Amino acid sequence: MKVHPTSFIGGEVEIEEDVEIGAFCVIEGKVRIGRGTRIGNRVTIKGRTKIGENCKIYEGAVIGEEPQHLKYEGEESEVIIGNNVLIREYVTIHRGTKIDKMKTVIGDDVMLMAYSHVAHDCVVGKGVIMANCATLGGHVEVGEYTFIGGLSAVHQWARIGPYAMVGGLTGVSLDIPPFTRASGQHAELYGVNTVGLLRRGFSKERISAIKKAYRLLFRSNYLKKEAIEILRKEFKGNPDIELLIEFIESSKRGVAKDAGS
Repeated sequence: MKVHPTSFIGGEVEIEEDVEIGAFCVIEGKVRIGRGTRIGNRVTIKGRTKIGENCKIYEGAVIGEEPQHLKYEGEESEVIIGNNVLIREYVTIHRGTKIDKMKTVIGDDVMLMAYSHVAHDCVVGKGVIMANCATLGGHVEVGEYTFIGGLSAVHQWARIGPYAMVGGLTGVSLDIPPFTRASGQHAELYGVNTVGLLRRGFSKERISAIKKAYRLLFRSNYLKKEAIEILRKEFKGNPDIELLIEFIESSKRGVAKDAGS
């Protein structure tokens, strides 16, 4: 363990082997830092925060600060960060609240680019990338291997499904289904995230099925419930289509519409 002498480490902090902490950091509260993690200069980590192994946290990041919520009353909520997470300059990640999960969760292999923000009670899945200044409001859920473009903002309680792509400068106020591409001031859907799926190893057959499901759900004259019944019969047992259907049926905010509809 290497800690720069100008940094302050509180008495409750637990630091595992092979951790490096740069200059002028403040780490206090019930913080635990996993082995192999590297922390740059002027990083602040507070509250009940658990950081996994082999993470890299760059200058100026603030992790575990109190949530920006008027009803927060000092409850001992937490931040949980997985392994191999990259947190770039001046990222902010806030603790959860008793209104929801009491925790904010960042999965393994996530990359949060500079100035991005993860608010209270968010869940960010494995392999997610948030580009510069991307912002999640409270209670947002982001599925695994999703990409969120720079300067995008996701409204509180909204969801983005796995393997989706949200373009830069996008405002997400409704749920974005798995496997899709979304963009616009008020996000609309622009088909299937084909390039992203190919990069994640999806076969052409899997992608073809997802595209057919998308056309039925968003570009046909069928009502959503009618399209779902057709898909259930034609793709029975297909996990990709089942995931897509479950996401749509469980939506509380409503699902974004196709840009051409």
